[in-house]
Amino acid sequence: MLSFDTFARKWKIDPAPLCPVVERYPFRLNPYFEGLVQETGDAVWKQVVPDVREVLDPSGFEDPLSEERLSPVPNLVHRYPNRVLWLVSDQCAVHCRFCTRKRRWRSGPPAAESMPDPALALDYISKHRQIQDVLLSGGDPLLLAPEHLREILSRLREIKHVQIIRIGTRVPCALPGRITPELAGVLAEFHPLFVNIHFNHPVEITAESQRACSILANAGIVLGSQTVLLRGVNDSEEILAKLFHRLLCARVRPYYLMQMDLTAGTAHFRTPISTGLQILRKLRNRISGPAMPHFVVDLPGGRGKAPLLPNMIREIGSGMMIVQNYLGELCRYPLLEGEEEGLLSEIGNFRF
Repeated sequence: MLSFDTFARKWKIDPAPLCPVVERYPFRLNPYFEGLVQETGDAVWKQVVPDVREVLDPSGFEDPLSEERLSPVPNLVHRYPNRVLWLVSDQCAVHCRFCTRKRRWRSGPPAAESMPDPALALDYISKHRQIQDVLLSGGDPLLLAPEHLREILSRLREIKHVQIIRIGTRVPCALPGRITPELAGVLAEFHPLFVNIHFNHPVEITAESQRACSILANAGIVLGSQTVLLRGVNDSEEILAKLFHRLLCARVRPYYLMQMDLTAGTAHFRTPISTGLQILRKLRNRISGPAMPHFVVDLPGGRGKAPLLPNMIREIGSGMMIVQNYLGELCRYPLLEGEEEGLLSEIGNFRF
């Protein structure tokens, strides 16, 4: 891992103004991902280099999704009835400056012995039979040693009511050399298992990251991607169209386009919600259907993810609805008798 002083000297930036930021939110960057930076201030730079606005931001919440409140035992979040989020690692390949869990960052190298004790989480999961789906996150689960990952997965598979295991990771994107046939072989022992990878920009789709995705896909693991909509990084139709197309070519299906969480120290990354809606509307029918993600906002207070859709219905009346297609054309579509009232109610045609 690169120290911030080493990075600052290499890129000829004055570290002094950023020291308070790094003290509060530690800098973490590996040589591979640093190699994707093409110039100061580019898309990768903005994601990983500290910014004074992180400590000047008066808005946001330390824990915007109320994960701590929704943790019945340490490192386990039970937000939805039939599934839980289990934070099995406290280390990441890089520290993304927009991270929703900045409150949990710490300095120091990753260490297998830092893995949280799994006993309490496993006991909770085993006693709550409604839990069918476990999402492993962190930190990054794929930074754990393969034998420790196998231990977690095998003990989950011993719980009969756990049917689905998912892993959220940035490793295939940010540290792809970590993905080996050995690691993929461990994961393949525990199907059905799904891996959701965090990609934000087309420059992150390299030969190395594609190779990492292929190793996982060849092991029969279903791959999805999660992208955060970031101001000045990827908030354009052209960038996201390229990213989603390249992901599909890498055998990774775009799953989520996430509106920025309301995390303290991240307001400078946040786009208007209308930006995401406009981008989705422009992408519809311009890229392959499987390349279109769900645009979602994770509601504050742990109230769950809500999909946001561009409103293509422009008018309803006289037995017709007027729909705007991807070319901007207005098209008439006949409604069933008596359908207008139910449709108006469903799409929420009201003002506050």
